[in-house]
Amino acid sequence: MMRGPKGTAMAVRLPSGEIETEYKDTKPWRDKCRLFRLPLIRGIVGFAESLVTGYGYLMESAEKSTQGLPQEEEELSKVDRWLNDHLGEKMMHAIGFLAAILGFGLAFFLFMWLPTFLVDVVTGGTLLKFHALFEGLIRVVIFVLYMVLVSLMKDIRRVFMYHGAEHKSIFCYEHGLPLTVENVRKQKRFHPRCGTSFMFVMILLSILLSSALVLIFPGLAEINRILWILLKLLILPVVMGIGYEFIRYAGRHDNLLVKILAAPGLWMQRITTKEPTDDIIEVGIASLQAVLDEQAPAAAEEAPAKPAASSENAETEEQAQQPLSGETETVQEAAEAPDAPEKPEST
Repeated sequence: MMRGPKGTAMAVRLPSGEIETEYKDTKPWRDKCRLFRLPLIRGIVGFAESLVTGYGYLMESAEKSTQGLPQEEEELSKVDRWLNDHLGEKMMHAIGFLAAILGFGLAFFLFMWLPTFLVDVVTGGTLLKFHALFEGLIRVVIFVLYMVLVSLMKDIRRVFMYHGAEHKSIFCYEHGLPLTVENVRKQKRFHPRCGTSFMFVMILLSILLSSALVLIFPGLAEINRILWILLKLLILPVVMGIGYEFIRYAGRHDNLLVKILAAPGLWMQRITTKEPTDDIIEVGIASLQAVLDEQAPAAAEEAPAKPAASSENAETEEQAQQPLSGETETVQEAAEAPDAPEKPEST
């Protein structure tokens, strides 16, 4: 999936082997309200938009990828057949909603509650001044281990190959090369505006911000743990906003400080991206090309604007110059600045 300034494209490999592309003209949330384009706020809005858009396309691509497959009706039980005939679409939406709720619940447990619990168990409630720091370090370890374990799953590994194809396709375009499998294959798969980098930056920022709050307001170290977790949830939007601005800045600058600060996120992409096969690269090219084909006429009508590409888990500069869309990037420009660069982004 690739997102441009004016719309989003999706490419899916059908069971028949053909690649189906679909482009949707979608008005970015930032264009619906001037407030949504302000620094910090645009990062929060972009993150929310990426989640909603990414989830919708994920469900749609899953449906398309099974089109044409023979359905073994005789192997379905009577209950399965009834559910399939009467509650098919509704059931899919219900299951998807339930999966999203469970996903948020798992994220809350792993990255909010568990680190706090483990620090309290290990320290016995001492070292209150450094509680937030140790808690953050445990969160980093949990995040890395989680991604490593998930990457061992066959289906997820293939998803990460598509992630790598997105980055490679965008790099190929940014370097001004023809979008061919051979050219794309030669590109790097680690992109500074990736959603993985954004997630890692958010974790590091949450460590710094929560530690700073405890140092400035020592009483926070002794508050009830439930209140402490709620406080972390309240500062999460601030972390999103700052993280987006950093990813956005990193995508446009290449100085030493940016390289040092962006390095952890790029290292994480060694886990969340894999070298794609040629057939997967073809899908990445098709998605990017769909965005470029729709973007070209608009660019010709307006002032000569030169398109540029950037990479959403995603994700996703799908988000670095626009809101952080899937793959990851950041959100829109400041209220006065030109909205989003004319660059496709991976989500």
